[in-house]
Amino acid sequence: MSPLSTKEKIKLAAKKLISELGYKSASVRKIASDVGIRESALYNHYTNKEEIFLDILQDIFASPFSTSTQNVKEDALKGKLFLHRFVTQYKLVSFDKESEILFRILLLEIFSNKGLRERFFEDFHNKNIKVLSEAFFIMMQNNLIRSSDPMTMSYEFISTLFYIRFQITLLRFDSISTTNLSTQFEKHVDFFWEGIKV
Repeated sequence: MSPLSTKEKIKLAAKKLISELGYKSASVRKIASDVGIRESALYNHYTNKEEIFLDILQDIFASPFSTSTQNVKEDALKGKLFLHRFVTQYKLVSFDKESEILFRILLLEIFSNKGLRERFFEDFHNKNIKVLSEAFFIMMQNNLIRSSDPMTMSYEFISTLFYIRFQITLLRFDSISTTNLSTQFEKHVDFFWEGIKV
């Protein structure tokens, strides 16, 4: 395993500090200090703290299927299995404690940070809706599911996933068990598929 680059070290230190202190308290100076570099050296890799934060959140924003259009076409032909694979990736991120802390910070910061809102819609919302819409359209063309508006279907499918993730975050904030939610992702796929299959 190769050693981390300075940029990766900055990202890792920022992730740790933001998780522990919150976005506002994790200053560029503290991040640079944790990495062992001067603050001015950090700016060779990132223009500001917001850019570091957005880079960290990229893992949260990433579509479970950040693949080529060809792969989406092939996977979509698997119908319900495609949805289960999508949900499995979403579930893994939802139950990951580190991602959950960053998701909580995202929810707090998104209302006061226009750049973050734009990035959320561009990198999380739009990409996931696009992948799901393409998949549902392919399933319709191959008579796996009934004909409908693939965009609406995508919104319906992902909104429940987002809500379950939000619920996990709220429960963990109050140190309440999330065990009863561990099967909700799969149950959602089963319920949803029954409503759309041919």
